[in-house]
Amino acid sequence: MVQDQNEGLKEVIKEDIWGSIKEFLSWGFHYGEGDRSVHITVGLLLLLITAFIVTSFLLKTIRQILTRKMEADDKLKFISVFKFIKYVVYVAVILLTMSAAGIDITILITASAALFVGLGLALQELFQDVIAGIFIIIDKSLQMGDIVDVNGKVGKVFEIKLRTTRAITRDDKVIIIPNHKFISDIIYNYTQNHKMTRERVAVGVAYGSDVQLVTKLLEEVAHEQKGVFKNPKPFVLFEDFGDSALLFSINFFTNDSFGDPKVKSSIRYAIDAKFRQHNVTIPFPQRDVHFYQHEPIDIASAAKKP
Repeated sequence: MVQDQNEGLKEVIKEDIWGSIKEFLSWGFHYGEGDRSVHITVGLLLLLITAFIVTSFLLKTIRQILTRKMEADDKLKFISVFKFIKYVVYVAVILLTMSAAGIDITILITASAALFVGLGLALQELFQDVIAGIFIIIDKSLQMGDIVDVNGKVGKVFEIKLRTTRAITRDDKVIIIPNHKFISDIIYNYTQNHKMTRERVAVGVAYGSDVQLVTKLLEEVAHEQKGVFKNPKPFVLFEDFGDSALLFSINFFTNDSFGDPKVKSSIRYAIDAKFRQHNVTIPFPQRDVHFYQHEPIDIASAAKKP
């Protein structure tokens, strides 16, 4: 008697309750038959939602574990990379869930192949920027505060994102640099290895000037200038014999690569003052012009012509 009741209860659960649940889960949109059929049901949607929730929880846990000992800047950079990885994982979860639910995803991939190719070509540069951004953030080839020279524009980096890097120029303008340029183009980073850089100021003096005196005056200017390191020691180079002048350069070291135009300007002011004080001339450009003519010019006839 008890056994019959148990079997009846099992049958009720199996046929009535579980059957109703299966019927509810299988309710939805059904298209096609056989291997090429597509079924979008309540059960599939619930499975996708569950997969998304579980995936989000796992990704969040992994992110917290990996970033718990990172500094604030590194943590922000890692989160930017992690967002890109998260989207890729979500797409993979959707495809795997649909495949596990019995949907042939090869049909979906085949039907979307042309679209994917078109998007890939259209967004090629965007993908390059994102991949380059990931490399920059992971290998730290670019840091906040680095001084970079991009196409002749010098700027100080103040923001690194997944797709672009932002820098402020010496005239307080913001330049937005696509990250792929740091991979494909030649870009000068003044402060990658250390903050100190070597700069130079060129000057020409008249032929016949005392070159030893010129060298001494330029060295004095460098030693007296604020913002110029005393060690390593500034030095002067006699660079060349120019068309109109003897060419010198004063080479010095500074840790303010971003503001070095001001330092160079102060040095030029000081050079001009020193040279005036010691009668050293900075010459104008000079050219010798020679006229060759077979017959002498008749000035009187030329003056009468209208």
